[in-house]
Amino acid sequence: MRKILFVGAEVMPFAATGGLGDVLGSLPTALAADEQNDVRVVMPLYSAVGEQWREQMRDEAVFDVQLSWRTQYCGVKSLQRSSVTYYFIDNEYYFKRDSLYGSFDDGERYAYFCMAVMEMIGKLGFYPDILHAHDWQAALSIVYLNTKYRSVEGYENIKTVYTIHNIEYQGQFDFYVLGDVFALGEEHHGLMDWGGVINLMKAAIVCADRVSTVSPRYAEEIRTPEYGHGLEAILNENAGKLCGILNGIDYEYYNPAADPALAKTYSSRGIKGKVKNKLALQNKYSLPERGDVPMLAVISRLASHKGLDLLCEISYNLVSEHDVQLVILGKGESRYESFFVGLESQFPNKVRALIEYDRDLSRQIYAAADVFIMPSKSEPCGLSQMIASRYGAIPVVRETGGLYDSIKGYWDDDGKLRGNGFTFANYSSAELYDRICAALELWHDDDKRDKFIKIVMKTDFSWSNSAVKYNEMYSGVMTGNP
Repeated sequence: MRKILFVGAEVMPFAATGGLGDVLGSLPTALAADEQNDVRVVMPLYSAVGEQWREQMRDEAVFDVQLSWRTQYCGVKSLQRSSVTYYFIDNEYYFKRDSLYGSFDDGERYAYFCMAVMEMIGKLGFYPDILHAHDWQAALSIVYLNTKYRSVEGYENIKTVYTIHNIEYQGQFDFYVLGDVFALGEEHHGLMDWGGVINLMKAAIVCADRVSTVSPRYAEEIRTPEYGHGLEAILNENAGKLCGILNGIDYEYYNPAADPALAKTYSSRGIKGKVKNKLALQNKYSLPERGDVPMLAVISRLASHKGLDLLCEISYNLVSEHDVQLVILGKGESRYESFFVGLESQFPNKVRALIEYDRDLSRQIYAAADVFIMPSKSEPCGLSQMIASRYGAIPVVRETGGLYDSIKGYWDDDGKLRGNGFTFANYSSAELYDRICAALELWHDDDKRDKFIKIVMKTDFSWSNSAVKYNEMYSGVMTGNP
């Protein structure tokens, strides 16, 4: 049996802020469906982990963790869910906070977490064949394994995979904390150094047996200066161990046929329920209740790399020149929040700017929407276009990262509809406007619209295909094959 330990800072449904949590909540379950895999996941026990989960936990171990001059308590708790064992690292000093991230001592918190994971392996006697760490918060688990634990019995044969979910966030720190916070000596200066500062992601890339990212296109893009955020050189040096595997989504959680948040459930076999969800959302937010008006939706962190400046450039003309409704859900940079709130005040019967984030509300909007807009400047994988497709909202996306890998442009091939969305290549507001207009033209053709929505909904974004690729990658790592 192959033993796999996932190490990550957030996991759905326990505590999560975004796509990383979604992936670590669903990929392990998909891999555990193969009886040859013993899959386990470890994360911090944050305050956000609810009582309904704590009640199911059992105590596994209690021990001290030495991090430089600090000796800190560590409790390990566990629970079983869907054939996966989840471990929780308990330390209230580091993890009893109002939010998961954003504390002044995040570097120390996740250094402690990674060291605790290394100690946990020995205390529980669970020595994985594969340690699979995700993003900068888990990077030190691989570094500590290579620098401190390789000579310890049981650890010597552990293989490592490091996954980059978003290369923008690398874990960069001044070198004065190398020993004091990260418990590493000057002999590791070269390993940790990139551009004169500590870079945890760079160190994990160097140490890992395999480096993966969340789509094949993104694996190519991050080897270039445009997308590499300063790490393109080290990625090119390690190109032989770099691969991209497209994420999937949890088909049980994101299921319009059984979603309790929806006004009316529906499936690709009967899509009329979408109209009832649109009418319900219109009623909820005091928009004119019309089934015959196409609803455009954006569900996104309001940040520049999401391509929102393109949407801002075209929004006035889009809303004023077309009979549409536009719903935006998300929080982020104040300039975008202010813009969309202002757009709503100009077009109170056409626009709703919902400056918040709520998972149930997001699914209500996916179910209500006819066209989903995602014009990202960069997108490692993107889950929103997959969720939108699952709920029958036609995606309009820019051809970058995982958007390129998951959405193929629509065309009418002598009456046979091809593709599963509308795409544009250049970072251009004119191209975005053109593709939205093309999607609206299709939407107004009742026959084509219903056929195409069914095609979109039937696109397979489950984890089944990706799980096969992960299993192949793990087999290659264990045998030493690329």
